[in-house]
Amino acid sequence: MAAADSSGQAKLIDGKEIAATIRSEIKVEVDKLKEATGKVPGLAVVLVGTRGDSETYVRSKRKACEEVGIASFDADLPEDVSEEEVLKVVKEFNSNPDIHGILVQLPLPKHMDSYKVTDAISPEKDVDGFHPANIGALAMRDRTPLFVPCTPKGCLELLKRSGIQISGRNACIIGRSNIVGTPMAMLLQRHDATVSVVHSRTADPAPIVSRADIVVAAVGNAEMVRAAWVKPGAAVLDVGTNPVEDASKKRGYRLVGDVAFEEVRQKAGHITPVPGGVGPMTIAMLLKNCLESAQRILQG
Repeated sequence: MAAADSSGQAKLIDGKEIAATIRSEIKVEVDKLKEATGKVPGLAVVLVGTRGDSETYVRSKRKACEEVGIASFDADLPEDVSEEEVLKVVKEFNSNPDIHGILVQLPLPKHMDSYKVTDAISPEKDVDGFHPANIGALAMRDRTPLFVPCTPKGCLELLKRSGIQISGRNACIIGRSNIVGTPMAMLLQRHDATVSVVHSRTADPAPIVSRADIVVAAVGNAEMVRAAWVKPGAAVLDVGTNPVEDASKKRGYRLVGDVAFEEVRQKAGHITPVPGGVGPMTIAMLLKNCLESAQRILQG
């Protein structure tokens, strides 16, 4: 893999900067689409309840849509809304021709079946990439999913735009969630990496991780990945966002990833920071998925 910078430390992969570039590219394409068809992409977001983190994330999505010219359609529903009512809203968005992407902000309240709600989204508007039809197509070599989940897609974009070779390389995914770990493994395999996955039941993960040229940590365990786990020169993408107590901070905590950043930085070839690494790419890829959906629907 590529060497570290002149200081001997890993090169920082600046997700914030790369995401800003991608958003600029999306805005250009949205303007072209509007000129050609008279329409812009539309993104519908269903938010149930008043969880602070979900509200913050949805606000960020809406702001990002505004910046690139994507129209926002919002359904903000109370915590005690029935599952039937949420399904009705999703159905209405499915049939609205001005909407090209739909997402339901997770987690949903406990009285709802999250799979039932997200599976109700039309696969053609599933910009989160979670519908079984899209995940199934991602898993099959001779199929092409309409959408790839946003965080794995963002990780792939970071690797490509940083000039990191994927084909023929060993990759290790830490974590096997439906949102990141599992689709990330399938996506890298589609790009001809040899992929290993380690998880909570892996007896001794360190030797497996240490063979990888590309490491994607997505397990939600603060600073679990140490320098001893990492192959010299490896590219390390840190998806984790974990609050740890820090009395020096106004909020009383700071955010760290799943990787012991300062330690691993001395050994890796490339590394993403937390925050400012993978995080900004998730919303950028959501916008990109919505744009691609609108282009497919409006331009054929």
